[in-house]
Amino acid sequence: MTDYLEEQKNEIEALESIYPDEIEICETEPHYVFKMSVTPQESEKTTDEPMSAIIEFTYTPDYPDSAPGMEIVSSENLEDHHLSILKELMLGQAEENLGMAMIFTIVSAVQESMTDLMENMVKEREHAAEKKLLEHEEAERKKFEGTRVTVETFMAWRTKFNAEMAEIKRLKGIVDEVNKKPTGKALFLSDQSMNDSDVKFLQDEGDTLEVDESLFENMEDLDLDEDLDDDDDDNDPDYMP
Repeated sequence: MTDYLEEQKNEIEALESIYPDEIEICETEPHYVFKMSVTPQESEKTTDEPMSAIIEFTYTPDYPDSAPGMEIVSSENLEDHHLSILKELMLGQAEENLGMAMIFTIVSAVQESMTDLMENMVKEREHAAEKKLLEHEEAERKKFEGTRVTVETFMAWRTKFNAEMAEIKRLKGIVDEVNKKPTGKALFLSDQSMNDSDVKFLQDEGDTLEVDESLFENMEDLDLDEDLDDDDDDNDPDYMP
């Protein structure tokens, strides 16, 4: 007859020897209940966000002929689909190892799977970073290459260009019309009526014009004959001074 309790006790002692810092015994009666802390194995591809899981095992009365109770009670940096993968893995390992002490095998399988998950996560992040870099480089390259010209793109550009030029001409016409308006000074200088203002003034005064005779007083004092003689001499070609 199999002594299940003895086998379970021996496995617990072995686990405490292998995982002294990772195992925590929660209960011993009526059955062993303990927790195992599992982390990925050392790898070249690691992440700054540590990944871990705590699995709670509960021995059944006839363990190892039946699978132990297994539950992931807490985890760090593991998404829901990751946890589903680990649960399926544990169930598969328990089914394959019925009749034998299996906790070490299950924990090792979980640890290996978590290592793969971590490495894949790092690869995905590296791939995403590389893709983003390539997209940035492609965008920068297109800035220098410009846009490939096709018949469609050229026609669209020409339509837009013609519309813009038409608008510019329209606005320029408005500005030219405004600039053509003469200033006040130009209007004054161009007013021909100002040239006839004196004549018009005289006409408005009639045929008679009053003269201030005081302006012509003492006219007899002026030697007009001498001035006239001088002017005649200047006009005589035979005159010798």
